[in-house]
Amino acid sequence: MCISGGSQHGSNGNQGVNRRSLLAGIGGVAAVLGVAACGSSSTESRTTSGSSTGAALPGSTKLGLVLLGTRAGPYVQGDRTGISSALVVDGRVYLVDCGQSSVWQYHRAGLKFAVLKNIFVTHLHSDHVADYNNFFMLGGSTDTSTTDGVSPPIQVYGPGSAGGLPVAFGTANPAVAQPDNPAPGLAELTRRCNEAFAYSDNVLMRDTGLQDTGAIAEVHEIALPAIGASYTNTAPATAPFPVMSDDRVRVTATLVPHGPVFPSFAFRFETEYGAVTFSGDTTNSDNLVELARGSQILVHEAINTEGGNLSAAAQSHMTESHTAVQQVGTIAERADVATLVLSHIADFGPTATVDADRWTQWAQQGYGGRVIVGSDLQTISIR
Repeated sequence: MCISGGSQHGSNGNQGVNRRSLLAGIGGVAAVLGVAACGSSSTESRTTSGSSTGAALPGSTKLGLVLLGTRAGPYVQGDRTGISSALVVDGRVYLVDCGQSSVWQYHRAGLKFAVLKNIFVTHLHSDHVADYNNFFMLGGSTDTSTTDGVSPPIQVYGPGSAGGLPVAFGTANPAVAQPDNPAPGLAELTRRCNEAFAYSDNVLMRDTGLQDTGAIAEVHEIALPAIGASYTNTAPATAPFPVMSDDRVRVTATLVPHGPVFPSFAFRFETEYGAVTFSGDTTNSDNLVELARGSQILVHEAINTEGGNLSAAAQSHMTESHTAVQQVGTIAERADVATLVLSHIADFGPTATVDADRWTQWAQQGYGGRVIVGSDLQTISIR
């Protein structure tokens, strides 16, 4: 069955002989023009109904993407949930970021916790880790012999300690939270979560015989190449470097500039069916272009501030930490990717509403491939 989701949008198709046109091939021209094609290697997208019993992707899918949540930022709003994406490769789930409500979204998408064995965290802003511990504490609070649930080990990859704090914006002089250890990395974050919920964990183990959910995660803080990167030099030029590999994927990363945040990663997943790259949070980045080059899909963050009325501090953050939707197409074009998927999105214009048609037109500027403005629970079949 071919399914063309309402939020998928086509390009104008003007392009030369490059990675996108080679990927199109016979029957794959539809991927370039934004039309779903049966029996080809083109991407197809749809948005699920939200039923927890429905399959997130067709059973024949070898490589697919599920956008669990697509919202940018930690603020609460009703139309989108926190940023999180599930890459499905031959039935195994590789989770990228764990934003607010992502555990529930994972379930709503019809994904099985039993096939989740790897989590990747781009950086430690709260909107990317709000539900991180819930994947173990809640997703693991089951008798996995009879009920779907996560079980050890879950291999987690993400940032180590920043090593220090940035200078505050302007003349601000804020207090320092937890001054004894103000910049913990992912391993310390995980340990502190386990300690905070030890009582609940201990009672459930004694009362119901459930597993120790604090022992599910095996955290790997990603080692950085010797390029002089630090919290004062967050994303110097670097070639992609290895993170992990298994029988399905080879994962590489690069540092991307996300304001004062360090380290902040983009990830590329290379499979026998093609490559998918996740930008993480970033402003315009040559490192990302190199990492994403030739990918079937680039999942890239985007914001709109045109016509907005942001404070000086907020505008500075947006400019130095994020990518304008009007500029993201040129990044995708430089990286020669077949499909650009926008996620981690927010509109700070007068209506504060993401208009998919208008955003597609903006993202299409300077780009000859296919644009999809992502929505929660949207699925994209790649192979």
